[in-house]
Amino acid sequence: MPSPRPVLWIGNRNYSSWSLRAWLALRFMGLEFDLERLSLDTPEFERRIRALPVAGRVPALQIDGHWVWDSLAICDFVAESASRGGWPQDPGLRAHARSAVAEMHSGFPALRSAMPMNIRARRRIDAGPEAGREVERMIGLWCEALSLHDGAGGWLYGERGIADAFFAPVVLRFLTYGVPMPELCRPWLDRLLEDPELTAWCDAALAETEVVEADEAGTPV
Repeated sequence: MPSPRPVLWIGNRNYSSWSLRAWLALRFMGLEFDLERLSLDTPEFERRIRALPVAGRVPALQIDGHWVWDSLAICDFVAESASRGGWPQDPGLRAHARSAVAEMHSGFPALRSAMPMNIRARRRIDAGPEAGREVERMIGLWCEALSLHDGAGGWLYGERGIADAFFAPVVLRFLTYGVPMPELCRPWLDRLLEDPELTAWCDAALAETEVVEADEAGTPV
């Protein structure tokens, strides 16, 4: 008997940056899966997520009888068996990609706090000096990555993969809050924002109606 299709549990598309990272990476790696969407900050979310054998957060992936939670763990688990779309094959590029993704995963608290993902919005904020330094570091990481290869593939590390998925929510944040980005990054940014997988997620986010007040930062432009 064939195994049931994997199931990815996510939150609101408009706000859940970690859900986007896992969903987009799995799409890039060609995994076929079903989707369960839970509305954040609701009693229904708490009831349903507490019934799962995970950490009480999304995303979570049910696959081959196993549960995997945390975006980076999900991506690594699937990348072990994916034929493409995970980590770069070149050792130098792979080392930088994994380090940059790990830094994103564990760092940038001021940026994430000041600029919550809110795809539907265009806002103005006073991010503060610490978030400003983290924005500079983020853009510096992207420029470093792009400088490591000739850019022929159009993606952050040459081929579309986990790193592109991990930084996609930050790119969307920078659009929301009007953060300027250097021309060196423009071909990659355009390629990412025009990717049909990401545009499908954004279209679904625009159709959502729930409002999470904690993530409605800044003032409308």
